[in-house]
Amino acid sequence: MDLSNLKPAGNSTRKGKRIGRGEGSGRGGTSTRGHKGAQSRSGYKKRLGFEGGQMPLYRRVPKFGFKNRNRVAYRGINIDTLQKLADDHKISTMDLDVLISHGLADRNDLIKILGRGELKSRLEVKAHAFTAKAVREIEAQGGVATKI
Repeated sequence: MDLSNLKPAGNSTRKGKRIGRGEGSGRGGTSTRGHKGAQSRSGYKKRLGFEGGQMPLYRRVPKFGFKNRNRVAYRGINIDTLQKLADDHKISTMDLDVLISHGLADRNDLIKILGRGELKSRLEVKAHAFTAKAVREIEAQGGVATKI
């Protein structure tokens, strides 16, 4: 086998339109582009969201609010979730690796411990942020809340 023997598998390709090959091809003249207008000219690209001159949807719909570019998004994990994890797997140290390995966070997440639920066991928790109630709950049980 060499390059001269290669050909596509049967029925894997379709014959394209032979455009711009004269009047005898059946697609001569305007070469299937129609008469005049932007789409008949070379170099035409339709802008994203273009609706033929009609006011596009993204300009008709009113915009409200404010999106802060510098917002820091945390993955919130509640104390009752940590308690369940500690009960099920007998874990006393909750850090980033433990939370990732049990599917509670992803590698690039910033983790914030939230105060819902109650804590019954002594835990050492390491996270990027804590709520005041979460810190109180952890320290009330003799645990340690450490910011990473």
